[in-house]
Amino acid sequence: MALSVRREGFYVWTKRKNRPSSDDKTVSALKAARKAHPDYGVRSLRNELPNSIRPSYGKCYRLCRENGLLHRKKTPRGMTKRNNKDPLSEDLIQRDFKAVSPNAKWLSDITEMKCRNGKLYLAAILDCFDGTIVGLSMNSNKKAGLCVSALENAVGRFGKRDGLILHSDHGSQYTSRAYRSALTRYGLRQSIGRTGSCFDNARMESFFATLKKDLIYQMPLYKMTRKEVRYKVFAWIELYYNAERRYTANEGNLPPLKKRALFFSLAA
Repeated sequence: MALSVRREGFYVWTKRKNRPSSDDKTVSALKAARKAHPDYGVRSLRNELPNSIRPSYGKCYRLCRENGLLHRKKTPRGMTKRNNKDPLSEDLIQRDFKAVSPNAKWLSDITEMKCRNGKLYLAAILDCFDGTIVGLSMNSNKKAGLCVSALENAVGRFGKRDGLILHSDHGSQYTSRAYRSALTRYGLRQSIGRTGSCFDNARMESFFATLKKDLIYQMPLYKMTRKEVRYKVFAWIELYYNAERRYTANEGNLPPLKKRALFFSLAA
């Protein structure tokens, strides 16, 4: 009793200490899910577990924290700047980022990546219906041609429909003559959020935050060339994000392209 511990209690503790923990299977499954899906949050990781070992969200968060399975969050900074000489456009979205069918509302923005041999810029276009990145373009500059190229990529791959709205911020690329000429050529309606309000394009900002958390911040960009980063970003978007990644804004957490395919199969 020198340590104020009863002999019987000590031996019970010793046997229990050497016995496998009831959480071992859960932790192992969480590690496997993290390896397969390095970009998932705790809620999505939990949904990957079998029902027999799926803990509550709180316990799952604790196990992830204790076993180094959480992600460090970073906040992306805005890239575009307004040209005060360009005419303004109306905000047709009004922070309503939902759509009942494809090609009704598109969102667009630009982000930057610092590579070994200079900066690489990505312009992307997201469909509000299912979260699909319908168009993208990457270049070493962020001139209007970058956004025009992303638009041409989107229309060429996924088509368009009458009344399609393309929303962005007040960046000079999006108010330029070249970009607005492209919108007119394709018959698209331009929508622009207020200056200095990231919430007016929040869903697009959310995509870039996911891209950076799940891919960009995991790579040693300072060691990689633009060409190498371009390949990684393209593959992540087209092969993983669009096709496989769980998208919690969709019914049943369907990946973007799977929701789109389901829509057209039901409409046929």
